[in-house]
Amino acid sequence: METLKGLKRTHYCGELREKNINEEVVLMGWVQKKRNLGGLVFVDLRDTSGLCQIVFDTDVDKEAFEKAEKLGAEFVIAVKGKVCERQSKNPNMPTGDIEIFATELRLLNKSETPPIYIKDDDDVSEALRLKYRYLDLRKPSMQRNLKLRHKVMNITRNYLSNNRFCEIETPFLIAPTPEGARDYLVPSRVNPGKFYALPQSPQLYKQLLMVSGMDRYFQIVKCFRDEDLRADRQPEFTQIDCEMSFVEQEDVMSMIEGLLEAIFKEVLDVELALPLPKMTYAEAMSKYGSDKPDTRFGYELTDISDVVCNCGFKVFADATQPGKSVRGINVKGKADDFTRKQISSLEEHAKTYRAKGLAWMKVGQEGVTSPIAKFFNEEEMNAILTRMNAEVGDLLLFVADKNSIVFDALGQVRLEVANRLNLLDKNVYNLLWVTEFPVFEEDEETGTFSAMHHPFTSPMDEDLDKLEEGDKSSLRAKAYDIVLNGYEIGGGSVRISNSDVQSRMFKALGFTEERANEKFGYLLEAFKYGTPPHAGLAFGLDRLVMLLAGTDNIREVIAFPKNQNAVCPMTNAPTLAEDEQLEELSIKVDIKDNENM
Repeated sequence: METLKGLKRTHYCGELREKNINEEVVLMGWVQKKRNLGGLVFVDLRDTSGLCQIVFDTDVDKEAFEKAEKLGAEFVIAVKGKVCERQSKNPNMPTGDIEIFATELRLLNKSETPPIYIKDDDDVSEALRLKYRYLDLRKPSMQRNLKLRHKVMNITRNYLSNNRFCEIETPFLIAPTPEGARDYLVPSRVNPGKFYALPQSPQLYKQLLMVSGMDRYFQIVKCFRDEDLRADRQPEFTQIDCEMSFVEQEDVMSMIEGLLEAIFKEVLDVELALPLPKMTYAEAMSKYGSDKPDTRFGYELTDISDVVCNCGFKVFADATQPGKSVRGINVKGKADDFTRKQISSLEEHAKTYRAKGLAWMKVGQEGVTSPIAKFFNEEEMNAILTRMNAEVGDLLLFVADKNSIVFDALGQVRLEVANRLNLLDKNVYNLLWVTEFPVFEEDEETGTFSAMHHPFTSPMDEDLDKLEEGDKSSLRAKAYDIVLNGYEIGGGSVRISNSDVQSRMFKALGFTEERANEKFGYLLEAFKYGTPPHAGLAFGLDRLVMLLAGTDNIREVIAFPKNQNAVCPMTNAPTLAEDEQLEELSIKVDIKDNENM
């Protein structure tokens, strides 16, 4: 192997153009492809900027030519040469008008045959890609994604810094909290038997920074949640975390809209129409069956409960009691696009979201075709069609059950229908705010209540008196989520800034005074010393970049992600600890099930 020996790179491979013709340049990178044509060897040289064709001509430099004959894929080389006009131009390459005639070649490192191809769309399994992530990251698409992520972070830092926010780091080793997802615990060696937790968010620290008078805080910060994974979730993820003092909900929204405007303009050259539309939680659930509605298409939910309450179809009639409903969507003009077999597959899709079934009607010239049509008299059928705004050629789909199941199942059917009809255009960006979330959510099995967002969210002023009495499910919060194409990309709230109200919130959640003080006493104490009204929001950076990159897999925009089992295939983390390490930490491991080791 050779070394650089003072050789300095003058340009990146993807930068050279016709204006550089006749210049002497030094390029460095990886061999993408080699073609030996006898007296000429052509090499496509790749670095982070792109590709450039290098020509090794035995008549120009015999030594460099002989070295080039021995090159293999992914060899690392340095090349000196002259930029010339390319004989056979390649319009598909940014550097396709030029080529480099090499006068010197240095072999900096060899490579074994890579286990995956270094090219996009290589159709290799994700497991293999993650195992050899350092090779996967050489692909142009992955490098573009990481650069896009970097650009979003830079725009964010500049925008917030220019708006008087101060970037402040908060601790990673914190006290475990009883709210939210499961914590990742970290044992303390110097305090045997005690544990830190890795933060699920910097929530309490950023509120304490407002108490401290910092006024405006932000942080691009790693957070950790020990929860089941999905395509858009990871056990460790990155937040753009913000907090502001002396503000109300509209102030935070306006500030964040400005940030999004800057990101979309600089990254995608997309102009956002501000202010963004707003929709209450109740409206979002009623229209779309989701608190993160995708508004790129219609097919809104329609409640027909009052129309069918006395009908002969027992499934519908029984679902008109309090807490239940019958709702449908009208797939306008698409009745002929769905066969009975395809509708059955939609029903199976609905069943995965706890629905017992999916009723359907097709509206044709001769009337309604449906397995359930016989259960309705003419007046009832006409009332259903009128309520559903049905016309000839429409497909009507219905779910009848508890409201929570109807919203979830029919909302997902709505998305599946749109997906099958190719209505989910990735080049359309529909952003909106969802507001007035419930303060509490009820566990349907136990009947207990927990905080929908977190216990530091302020109830709306007119609902504050209901904390101790009344229907907890009716309390609305000063909470707001920002939604993009059916994904929640950020969420925030106006915070409780009064120790008395915060204590009442803990009590409403079932905390004893002793337990509240044990877990959050420092916050309640801080609130006694002059707390400004404050509010904030956190973006999921990974999810935002995922959508900007046009992918639906969050692992595509993270350098070294975990797989669906929260494992790193490259390093095999998590691994077993050495006995000496466990003893030093006063930990004894008792594995109940060895099958998953």
